[in-house]
Amino acid sequence: MTRTRFAAALTATLLAAACSSSPPPPDGQVGTNPNLPSATQYLLPPMKITTPVGFKANETPTVPAGFRIVAVARDLRGPRNVLPLPNGDILAVEAGGPGGEPVTRPKDLIYGIVKGKAHSPVKPGNRVVLLRDTTGDGVADQRAVLIDKLNSPFGIAQVGGNLYVAETDKIVRYAFTPGQAKITGPGTILTELPAGPIDHHWTKSLTASPDGTKLYVGIGSNSNIVERGIGAEYERARIWEVDIATGAHRPYATGLRNPNGLTFQPGTNTLWTVVNERDEIGNNLVPDYMTSVKPGAFYGWPWSWYGQHVDIRVMPRNPAMVAKAIAPDYALGPHVAALGLAFNVGGAFGARFAGGAFVGEHGSWDRDVPNGYEVAFVPFANGKPAGKAETFVGGFLDKDNHTRGRPVGVAFDAKGDLLIADDVGNAVWRVSAVKRTAE
Repeated sequence: MTRTRFAAALTATLLAAACSSSPPPPDGQVGTNPNLPSATQYLLPPMKITTPVGFKANETPTVPAGFRIVAVARDLRGPRNVLPLPNGDILAVEAGGPGGEPVTRPKDLIYGIVKGKAHSPVKPGNRVVLLRDTTGDGVADQRAVLIDKLNSPFGIAQVGGNLYVAETDKIVRYAFTPGQAKITGPGTILTELPAGPIDHHWTKSLTASPDGTKLYVGIGSNSNIVERGIGAEYERARIWEVDIATGAHRPYATGLRNPNGLTFQPGTNTLWTVVNERDEIGNNLVPDYMTSVKPGAFYGWPWSWYGQHVDIRVMPRNPAMVAKAIAPDYALGPHVAALGLAFNVGGAFGARFAGGAFVGEHGSWDRDVPNGYEVAFVPFANGKPAGKAETFVGGFLDKDNHTRGRPVGVAFDAKGDLLIADDVGNAVWRVSAVKRTAE
C-alpha cells in the first residue's frame, strides 16, 4: 500500500471516531465576550473535508434582500486578494502556497491530504491580473496580466505612484499609474520577509498607513504551536511596520498566530486585523478573531490563547509572557479562517451597514461541522464592534456541504461596492445595493 493510500485509510478511520458526535453551534463564541470551553487533547483532532465543486455558470453566492451580486470575472486562477483602483480598475492577486512543508508527525501527512482536498484543482496563477469594466455593468470585459511569475503573492497596496506587492518572501515596489495594463520591469525589493525553507503560513497581508509613510505586513507563524521549535519562528507571528523610504522594519505587534486582512479603520490611525488562531484543541477552540492592533502589544501566541488562557501543550511554559498577553476585541467563531477585512465607509449600503466591518471567512477544515465559508458583517458603533456578526454573503457551501467557493480578500471600491476574491469559485464577485442611498 502506498503512503498516500495508507494515510487516506487511516484518515477515514480516525475521522469516523472523531466525528461520532456533532459539536454545538458556535454562536456563543462570536462577539466581544465569547464563551470559551475547556481545551481537549486528541490523538487526531476533528476534521471535515468539504469537496470543492465550484459555481456553475448560472450560479452566484447569496446576498441579503436589497442587494445584488455579479461576477466581475470568472475562470481566474486562485484569486486571493483584490485591490480596487481610483480609476475603477480592479487588481486581483492570484496565488497559491509555495508548498514543501516537512512531514514530522504521522498526522502531518493526514493534515496535508485533508487540506489539499479542500482547494481548487486549478493551478494558482501567482500573478497580479488587471480587471477592467468599460461598459459600466460591473463585469470586467477586459483583463490583462499586470505582473507575472511572482512567488506566492498576497498583499498589495498602492501609495502615490508606486504599487507594493507582498510576495511570501519579500515586498517589491513597482512604478505604477492607474490605467497602466502591464508592468514590465522587475521592480525593487523594499525588504525581505521571513519565508522558507519551511513556510507554514505563507500569506503576507499588506496595508499602508493613512499618511503613506509606512507599510504594515502580517507574518504568520511557521507552525501551529512551535512544534518545529522556537528557532523556526524567528521574526514571525507578528505584524511588521516597514518604512517606505528605507525598507527598515520593526515589530509593531507580536503574538499573532496568523494575522491577515490588515486595514486602517477609515478616518483613524487605528490598524485592524483578523487572526487565525491555533488548532487541535477542539471543535470550538480557539475562536479566530478581529482586533484593533495596539502598538507594542503581545497577543499570546504561542503560550496563551484569547488573552491569558494558557496552552498547556507549549513547553517550556512562559508565565511572564502570558501575563503580558492582551485579549482581542472580537471573536469571529472557531476555525472560520478569517483572511479578509474591509470597513464600509460610504452610504451606498444604507445606514444598517454603515461603518461596519466585512470579514472574508475562508472556512474551516478542522471541525466536525464546517464553519465560516461566508463574508460576515460585524456592526460597529463609536469605532468598536457592537453586536452579533451575521452572514452577509453566503451560499459558498451547497446543501451537501460541497464547497462552491471560499472567500478570501474583501475590499470596497470607490462606488461603495463590495469586492470579494474567491479562490475556489475562481472568481471576483461584486456586491452592490439594488437601490443606492446618498453617499
